[in-house]
Amino acid sequence: MAAHESDDWWRSAAVYQVYVRSFADGDGDGTGDLAGVRAKLPYLAELGVDALWFTPWYLSPLADGGYDVADYRAIDPAFGTLAEAEKLIAEARGFGIRTIVDIVPNHISDQHPWFRAALAAGPGSPERELFHFRPGRGEHGELPPNTWPSQFAGDTWTRVADGEWYLHLFTPQQPDLNWAHPAVRQEHEDVLRFWFERGVAGVRIDSAALLAKDPALPDFTEGADRHPYIDRDELHDIYRSWRAVADEYGAIFVGEVWLPDSERFARYLRPDELHTAFNFIFMACPWDADLLRASIDDTLAEHAPVGAPATWVLCNHDVTRTVTRYGREDTGFDFATKRFGTPTDLALGTRRARAAALLSLALPGSVYLYQGEELGLPEADIPPERIQDPMHFRSGGVDPGRDGCRVPLPWSADPWATPWLPQPADWARYAADRQDRDPSSMLSLYRRALAVRQVQAGFGDGALTWLDAPHGVLSFAREDGLRCVVNFADEPVRLPDHRTLLLASGPLTGGLLPKDTAVWLRA
Repeated sequence: MAAHESDDWWRSAAVYQVYVRSFADGDGDGTGDLAGVRAKLPYLAELGVDALWFTPWYLSPLADGGYDVADYRAIDPAFGTLAEAEKLIAEARGFGIRTIVDIVPNHISDQHPWFRAALAAGPGSPERELFHFRPGRGEHGELPPNTWPSQFAGDTWTRVADGEWYLHLFTPQQPDLNWAHPAVRQEHEDVLRFWFERGVAGVRIDSAALLAKDPALPDFTEGADRHPYIDRDELHDIYRSWRAVADEYGAIFVGEVWLPDSERFARYLRPDELHTAFNFIFMACPWDADLLRASIDDTLAEHAPVGAPATWVLCNHDVTRTVTRYGREDTGFDFATKRFGTPTDLALGTRRARAAALLSLALPGSVYLYQGEELGLPEADIPPERIQDPMHFRSGGVDPGRDGCRVPLPWSADPWATPWLPQPADWARYAADRQDRDPSSMLSLYRRALAVRQVQAGFGDGALTWLDAPHGVLSFAREDGLRCVVNFADEPVRLPDHRTLLLASGPLTGGLLPKDTAVWLRA
């Protein structure tokens, strides 16, 4: 049964991440928009996805790619209108595709009416209680209230004209909300209802483990028993109240939860909290059989106690494109090692990315596919003068930032008129219209894999059993006789006995599975 035909669609869904600004341009102004998405719904249906996750499409100054929201009930005019979003949700559903929207609860834009009112109201006002305003330290209040590290490089406190400081774990344009205030909780529950009533099937929660802060705002101490703002126990009461709202509408949550402690991670997935959470262990794992197997085992083990399905993702709008990352000497991902000029072998990275596609799509649970991964796009080198990502500037220019994975998609060999981020000159070869006609293309591989995954009941949510295999080879069985084999070893290996070869990520040679190649078999 296809995921979109089941009440538990989210347990096995293939979800496509849409970064609206770079997906498809419907009006020719160089910026992606909702009209462009609506025009590409047949493409997405043919690709075979069950849901679309939209990164923030709300009114925003775009200081951080839309994650600085000025109004949750309005679509940014660069993308369209609320009426058009409602049409898109309905039209997508007509194709059997559900919609997931992004909610950013930790912070809002400094242009949001709440924050503008707080600045105008002054110290001690009720308006400032919605945020974390504090007097500074030092003889004249010239020092920030504490030493918390930023989620980006740079400071976490900004001083305003009247001398008080406000907290922002991200950029100064993203003031943190005070989640101990009942008005903050009520507003977000109202926003959830607003979108659920418009047909949204789920919500992705940005920075889901950061909302609650120690009310004393103590200094950050490395190795302390309890972190002052990450994964605090108060969060779970917030998400239980959110779950009650979602259950009214039959909607689901996926949380962005970066936590190394598997037991703490699983708490967010208890039956009365979030339905799923992103799996970053697998996404950041190097291209290595033993390490990937360990990441898969760890992921399944941490989900098992709460009965939640795992999620699998190779790339998103924040990390280096899969083709580029897998072609580097260091094939893992860490923000701290992302630097200009890191060499990559794109042919090698592409071969591995094709194998990784079959690996991830064969694992138990749901899978998230970032736009352009189905085209095999590499990370783009953005000219320094065109970079817009605040991560670049707050690193002092050392980190290239995330714009390289956010370049507008090449739908045809003729590029967008003047896209908001420049497309590399050689991207015509990745164009969707060219790949559409090539049965060996990355696009064709993803279409076939998603089609097989939808019709084969053994894929999606369920059990996984590891099988004996030579060193450097991953082999596992799913239900209904399905088997996935991936060769990481230096030499080709013989395929195990099987009845049918369902799909291969690359050509086989004389019945042997080459290095960096994956197959789906029916035993």
